[in-house]
Amino acid sequence: MKIVIIGGIAAGTSAVAKARRLLPDAQCIMYEKGEVVSFGSCGLPYFIGDFFNDENEMIARSIAAFEKSGVTVKTGHEVLSVDPEKKEITVKNLATGEIFTDNYDQLMIATGSTPIMPPFTNRDLKNISVVKTLSDGQKLKKYAEDEKIKDVTIIGGGSIGLEMAHAMQHQGKNVRMIQLEERLLPDAFDHEISELMADTLINAGIDLHIKETVVGFNGSVNAESVITNKGEYPTDLVIVATGVRPNTAFLKDTGIELDKNGAVIINKRGQTNLENIYSAGDCATIPHFLTDENIYVPLATGANKMGRIVGENLAGNKKEYPGSLVTSGLKILGMEAARTGLTEQQAKELNIPFKSVFIKDKNHTSYYPGQKDIYIKLIYHADTKVLLGGQIAGESDAVLRIDTLAAAIFAKMTTEDLGFLDLVYAPPFSRTWEALNVAGNVAK
Repeated sequence: MKIVIIGGIAAGTSAVAKARRLLPDAQCIMYEKGEVVSFGSCGLPYFIGDFFNDENEMIARSIAAFEKSGVTVKTGHEVLSVDPEKKEITVKNLATGEIFTDNYDQLMIATGSTPIMPPFTNRDLKNISVVKTLSDGQKLKKYAEDEKIKDVTIIGGGSIGLEMAHAMQHQGKNVRMIQLEERLLPDAFDHEISELMADTLINAGIDLHIKETVVGFNGSVNAESVITNKGEYPTDLVIVATGVRPNTAFLKDTGIELDKNGAVIINKRGQTNLENIYSAGDCATIPHFLTDENIYVPLATGANKMGRIVGENLAGNKKEYPGSLVTSGLKILGMEAARTGLTEQQAKELNIPFKSVFIKDKNHTSYYPGQKDIYIKLIYHADTKVLLGGQIAGESDAVLRIDTLAAAIFAKMTTEDLGFLDLVYAPPFSRTWEALNVAGNVAK
């Protein structure tokens, strides 16, 4: 048995590690275009923002560790094409330029995603960067540590943009954020939480521009100003965080079924429509737990879990991933926010009869120091009261409550179940009626 993995960051490394344990005699080869494997890019904003300094902490497992387990790792190798009929791939050694072919019995595609760079005028100027690779992080950390860099412009109000705003302000920079859409994170959160995020940014001194379109940049070597449809703003550094697209262009004409955005379409076993070819991670769709629809959600949690499922099935098993709830969270300066399941907008688009409730409560008792506001939104079925989604914002570990909501949705609990769920009470952590209990009881 020869197993070939294309991509060695999250899903690919999870798959090959599991497959290797189950098939100790199999030949396992992993091709990675970059120079590192098992790299957690989620840590980049915190590395750039100087919350930690050792970049190696973002690498979960070294190349040496994989090779010690019997996996052959080829970094600096780009797979140019796949021939499913011949069970063959064409590979380029980026260091030497050599192009060669390799064969496989089982193939996994885990090539991840590429940051989207819109067609801005002068977008190739030196001080314009995305946030994806270790080299991006190293470059941006140097800029962040340069005292001459004072004004930073962030384009995009998604998770990476918000985390980079936090990082750059932590480094003492003046931060301007420009968001094309009418609110922050519109696909992940409903308007109540988006508005809380915007207020947090503004109160912290971030210059937030909503519903504004970046056209391009002025400058010769470096961008000296950002031009939008509403004005021109001086800048010393530009960070583009406008989303990602799947790395699947090399799969054209292979017969592998792709979604409209180019993501590889897979089933709950991680299988593509072609025999012996699997996929997972930011280059692929993932099934939604509540709808069974194939969705595109480039999150590390789903990549690692689906990667492990693929590893099982590469070894001949028939494991299925139950589906993603798109559970995610982020920290913006002093505020935490998290979400799981369906948003109100998504429930509308799916024509699900639903109700929602939004409450403001407290994180713990008034007499214990540090009491803070906590905001909770529940989306639930109008008839059955079964939970469909939830969003939380606040401070002091508010985001961790989303795990309870994710488990409740997974278990198909109702709002009444949540209202009487036996949750922890102690003055430093909660009130006698935990905020989640309150939200459940308020929902009618």
